[in-house]
Amino acid sequence: MKVSFMTGALAGAIVVTGGSAAAGYHMYQTAHSAKVLSAAPVMRTVKIPRQECHDEAVTHTAPVKDQNRLLGTGIGALVGGVLGHQIGGGSGKTLATVAGAAGGGYAGNQIQQRAQQNDTYTTTEQRCVTVYDSKQEPAGFDVVYEYKGREHHVHMNKEPGGSLPVKDGKVVLASLQKAPGTEVDP
Repeated sequence: MKVSFMTGALAGAIVVTGGSAAAGYHMYQTAHSAKVLSAAPVMRTVKIPRQECHDEAVTHTAPVKDQNRLLGTGIGALVGGVLGHQIGGGSGKTLATVAGAAGGGYAGNQIQQRAQQNDTYTTTEQRCVTVYDSKQEPAGFDVVYEYKGREHHVHMNKEPGGSLPVKDGKVVLASLQKAPGTEVDP
């Protein structure tokens, strides 16, 4: 009976000690952690620039060799003077020749101007504009946690899991943060 009593007492002591240890650990864990109630992912829109190009036909006026249109004026005056000379008689012949030369000179100048304006050529040129594509990327988590019966809100770079660590009565968030663009686990 002594052996079974001792075995029973020892088993009872182990059960009580184990139960106390579990309860103590639970109390320690509760005192050293805050319960996460929700962690909602936050997204942000990022714009990415790119060039969009296309070919376009462009019409150019050919360079003008005779800026003052002297050739057209001269030929027009010559033809106008000859025609004017054919029309008049006597002293009117001289007046008709001068008038024909003046009118012909003006007409020749205008004809050459139109010909120069219509002397064009076409080239193909590339035109580019900057356009933006948008994409969504993660920007962290909005976390709601409970500590000492009160709800608190915080933005975190990383999903926190089911609880947050507590040290010296304060929730430790820095150990769970990560720098943007890195994958460092706490």
